[in-house]
Amino acid sequence: MHAVCLLSVIPCRAEAADASEMVTQLLFGETCEILEKEEKWWMIRTSFDDYECWVDPKQLTEINGAEYKQLNTKSKLFGSSELVGILQAEDSVRTLLMGSVLPAADRFEIAGQEFSVQTSCKALKEKTQRPKLIEDAYMYLNAPYLWGGKGPFGIDCSGFVQVVFRLNGIFLPRDAYQQADIGDTLSFVEEGQAGDLAFFDNENGKITHVGILIDAQHIIHASGKVRIDRIDHQGIFHEENGTYTHRLRLLKRIIK
Repeated sequence: MHAVCLLSVIPCRAEAADASEMVTQLLFGETCEILEKEEKWWMIRTSFDDYECWVDPKQLTEINGAEYKQLNTKSKLFGSSELVGILQAEDSVRTLLMGSVLPAADRFEIAGQEFSVQTSCKALKEKTQRPKLIEDAYMYLNAPYLWGGKGPFGIDCSGFVQVVFRLNGIFLPRDAYQQADIGDTLSFVEEGQAGDLAFFDNENGKITHVGILIDAQHIIHASGKVRIDRIDHQGIFHEENGTYTHRLRLLKRIIK
């Protein structure tokens, strides 16, 4: 059994309860496998990053296996590249958040519903150049931090990295510690280039934060909001407070 998100964004929770923490979100066009059905909740596994969580079934639309396969053929997908765009449906106008997934750049049909794209998109199969990835990252500047968020109205550190990289043809896992397993390790922060990832750990040595290098001295990341800070071999330096806020653990190069 499979389903797709045809709303702008829906919350995905750790447990089958409205009061449970939101662990991630589904944006328009993202699909999932239905693992378990309860009366008011479905347990799902998200297609892009294999995240298991609970959703309100009223916010999903079931699809058949053939359509599910079509909506997960990465070489044929497009991503909404405007911060907030418009999608014309048969009966209404819907908002598209940046990073939403579309099966076509103009018109398409999902689950018997027809849609017309009224916003800019880009093919997700196109591997990026570093300046373009940073340009997309800048679009999220000042977006408020939201645990589990993936959109411009609320986003967390790893969601920010995941969506920006996906828009540029690179599909990463959902959480920072998972993303840290991808790519080649750099030895020194001075080697860092635009688009490299920096990971940070807590006092227990667990990776809890990630950001995107702009250059060897600056990082864009979601902490309170999406912001730009200085970085060195110790970690992220918050110039306004005059303190280090995150301790550097490792640096990874994803873009070859």
